Amino acid sequence: MDPARLTRSGQPDFVVVTGLSGSGKSQAVKVLEDLGYYMLDNLPPALMATALDVSRKGGKNKVAFVIDARSGPLFADAKKELDAMERAGTRVHLLFFDASDDVLLRRYSETRHRHPVDAPGGVQPSIDEERRLLVDLRARADKVIDTTHLSVKDLRDTLFSLYGADKTGMLVHVASFGYKYGLPPAADLVFDVRFMENPFYIPELRDLTGSDQAVRDYVLGHPATKEFLGHVVPFLRFALPRYEAEKKARLSVAFGCTGGRHRSVVIADEVARAMREFWPGEIEVEHRDVDRPEVRT
Repeated sequence: MDPARLTRSGQPDFVVVTGLSGSGKSQAVKVLEDLGYYMLDNLPPALMATALDVSRKGGKNKVAFVIDARSGPLFADAKKELDAMERAGTRVHLLFFDASDDVLLRRYSETRHRHPVDAPGGVQPSIDEERRLLVDLRARADKVIDTTHLSVKDLRDTLFSLYGADKTGMLVHVASFGYKYGLPPAADLVFDVRFMENPFYIPELRDLTGSDQAVRDYVLGHPATKEFLGHVVPFLRFALPRYEAEKKARLSVAFGCTGGRHRSVVIADEVARAMREFWPGEIEVEHRDVDRPEVRT
């Protein structure tokens, strides 16, 4: 069997997907298929080597298998089979999906599906047992995607960032928001920029947004703003590679002001611009509250 290598665009050509039941693997199958991977779902781990060999002989250059607790006792040998493939020279890129217990419980209550582990006592004991079964696989994963706060679009964007053509590295999502509308639930890092001078109190700036040059000049022209950027940009230069080393596939950095219309928009755009000078992965920017018609601060 030929060892799995990277494609010309730098993406792994053999991916094994696993993780908690209900954590998003089914959505991942659809996205990976869109990205050109030949998918086999719910494959018994003992058949991975043979299935990969057959797929390669059939001309499939990008292959992804889903292995998980649905295979029952057959899943117990997953780590042993992955280790055997690695020893035989096949590079296995392991993608692990996770989510909080609360979210998994909610998803199961909404779908009313039976949990594949089916431990005595219901869904929560089944989740606990599945986590125990997956400890070793999570520890050896190349990437871990926690879908607790991810929408379907967020998950798709993350997978495209990791496995799409010409994409590489952890996806960084930079957001602006207004505190009056609540914190972004998916934010990993939150910075409060309400200490900065507020353009709302300048009549000619009040009806503009942080995307307008006059507001940008006002916010960026203040010494406190310059000092803040002088701290936060070097911090992110330090922290981002370390988050990626911890196998995070997506990092969300949020900046908040009162209404999410002026200061946070300027800072999110400026930080994203600065990060593009040193971060090789995809950077996306979202201004969550800038278009709320009732917002004026």
